[in-house]
Amino acid sequence: MAPFSAYLLALGSALPALVSAHGHVQGIIADGKWYTGWNAEMKYQNPIPLTAGWQADNLDNGFISPDSFAKPDIVCHKSAKNGNSYIPAKAGSKITFLWNTWPVSHKGPVFDYIASCGSDCTTVDKSTLRFTKLDEGAWLSGNDPGTWVTDNLIKGNMSWSMTIPSTLAPGKYVIRHEIIALHAASSSNGAQAYPQCINFDISGDGTTALSGGTVATSFYKASDPGITFNLYSKFTGYTIPGPSLSKLFRRNSEERRHPRDFVTEE
Repeated sequence: MAPFSAYLLALGSALPALVSAHGHVQGIIADGKWYTGWNAEMKYQNPIPLTAGWQADNLDNGFISPDSFAKPDIVCHKSAKNGNSYIPAKAGSKITFLWNTWPVSHKGPVFDYIASCGSDCTTVDKSTLRFTKLDEGAWLSGNDPGTWVTDNLIKGNMSWSMTIPSTLAPGKYVIRHEIIALHAASSSNGAQAYPQCINFDISGDGTTALSGGTVATSFYKASDPGITFNLYSKFTGYTIPGPSLSKLFRRNSEERRHPRDFVTEE
C-alpha cells in the first residue's frame, strides 16, 4: 500500500481544477491502509471493481434534496447498490474518509452512522438498515456564514476522521458517512445531502451490540430547523438534525482533538 501522505499529496494537487465540483468519498484509510471508495465512473467497467463503498449512481457528484429524504436514495445516495467487498478494521481503530473535493461554499454538518447488516452487507436490503449515530459536527463559530466543520475537512486535505468504538462487538457493518450542505438551505428544498456508505468487517474483543437505531428515511424532514436554515444571516446557533448521538458508546477524553468532537451526548 502507498503511504497516506502520498495520497494526500496527489489529492491536494488536483484541488484547483475541482473546487467548483461537488464531491464523493474516493478513499478510506483504516488501520493505516488505503482502500478505494466508490466512483460512479466505475459502473462502466466490466467487471465492476470490488469496493466496500456502495455503488451509487452519482456521476455528477450530485446530492439528495429534502423532497427525497423519505425515499430510498437518502440511505446510501442515488440508486445505491450494495458494496461488493469489505474493509477490515479493528474496534477502536481510527477511520479516515477522503473526499475527492469539497467546495468552500458548501458549509454544513458532517455525520457518521453505523448499522449492523447481519451476516452479509453485500446483499442486505438497505431499507432495513437501522442506523446509530456515532459522530457529528456542525457549526463552530461566527455567522453569515461562520466557521463550520466542513472548513476543517477542507483544511485537512478533504479528510474526516472518526473512531470505531472499542466496545463494539465484532461483525459486519455499514458505516454511513454524510455531509449536508446548507448554502442554499434558506429555501424549503435547498439543503443538499451527500450520503456515502461503506461496508466494514469489524474485529476485536468488544461485546456491545447495536440496539434500536433509525432507518435513514426517517432521519430528516424538510421542516427541521437544521435542514431549512439561512446560512447567510446573523444566526447565534444551529440545531443539528437527525437522531441523537448514541448512548451505547462513550469516547475517551484523549480522543477529542477537534472542536467538532466537543458535542453533548444525550
